[in-house]
Amino acid sequence: MDILEAKNIVIKAGHELLKAGLIVRTWGNISCRISDTQFVITPSGKAYDTLTPDDIVLVNIADLSYDGDVKPSSEKGIHASCYELRPDINFVIHTHQKNASVVSTLGLDINNITGEEAEIIGTDVPCATYGLPGQPKLREGVINALKRSTSKAAIMKHHGAVCLGTDYEDAFAVANALENVCEKFIVERCCEVSGKAVETFSGVVDYVTEVFKSDSKYKAAKEFVPCDSTRKGDCFFIGEKDKQCAIIDTKSGALIGGGEIPDSADMHWAIYKKRKDVNYIRHTKDENVVAMSRKGKTMKPFLDDLAQLCGPVVKCAVFNPSDTLKTSKKVVKALGKRNAVLIKDNGAVCVAGNQYDAEAVEIVMEKGCKTAVGAELYAETKPIGAFDAHLMNFIYKVKYSKKAGK
Repeated sequence: MDILEAKNIVIKAGHELLKAGLIVRTWGNISCRISDTQFVITPSGKAYDTLTPDDIVLVNIADLSYDGDVKPSSEKGIHASCYELRPDINFVIHTHQKNASVVSTLGLDINNITGEEAEIIGTDVPCATYGLPGQPKLREGVINALKRSTSKAAIMKHHGAVCLGTDYEDAFAVANALENVCEKFIVERCCEVSGKAVETFSGVVDYVTEVFKSDSKYKAAKEFVPCDSTRKGDCFFIGEKDKQCAIIDTKSGALIGGGEIPDSADMHWAIYKKRKDVNYIRHTKDENVVAMSRKGKTMKPFLDDLAQLCGPVVKCAVFNPSDTLKTSKKVVKALGKRNAVLIKDNGAVCVAGNQYDAEAVEIVMEKGCKTAVGAELYAETKPIGAFDAHLMNFIYKVKYSKKAGK
């Protein structure tokens, strides 16, 4: 294939995958084979919706060498191995898609796939053993998984998935089919565990929530409407969705303009006073995040990107709108220097220095909590080890903190 044509297909794929929600921001990577010896791949740390042909990097399969100043994806080795192992494959997509990420933490193969999905993917999807992002062990795990299967997809433990195709359309179909297969896998497990007829992942959330609430130690916290806020100079703007923002003085906490002060204003105020690096706060009440907040416990990361962006643990604190000053201090303490904190029965608060990063933390928290919900169905499922989680968080802060992903 012509190099420019291949680059344009990769760019098109990025746009289509973003639209379909199979990739987000810069996370994951896409490549296209141009010959038996070379392929083109997306760069490291650049958003898909802004890519140009000059950003797409030509890489040699044999030794991963490349020309130019643009750095290719750190997972280029995985793509090279896919092309080496599968001569019929000409397009590779590495995704962090949600349902595949949920299954990735289980370390289980998916077998006995039938129907249309089997025609697209194959009758099974192997799970690769765990390895840190960008490291040889991750690549080795994918290689071994693909060697023991003829599937066009492999799940990467605690990480995501790799989807293979004879061309872009084929790889895209594999990624879509994989999401359906993974949701069915989790839903079927929930039916087995609960003895109930569960049809969607929302049903899984409902069941896991029931389990949390049935715990004798469960004590409900007062629920309140979430607000987002933005610091600008010596004040911050806070408001509920589609409502006028209140303008609050960051030093005194007093209302200086706009609408009424919302219940959670003191919590936002306390965070801004303690964390000079925070300029944006987003409060998510996604159903999966709310479910994990009802558990009321510290959540350890089951996914690499959660450890990277949110921290090696995400603690949980109670915020009471009737006792805002005291409980705001508890939220600040639980947040610490991390980028997210669960709020008992009220989802999670996500913080960052700019809007783009705050949205990224929110996206990762929602996916991470969905993964944690799925893990509740498997008692033997373990989160990422503490050392690896701390290491990834440290490396992200030092090396990737100015990027939205990898």
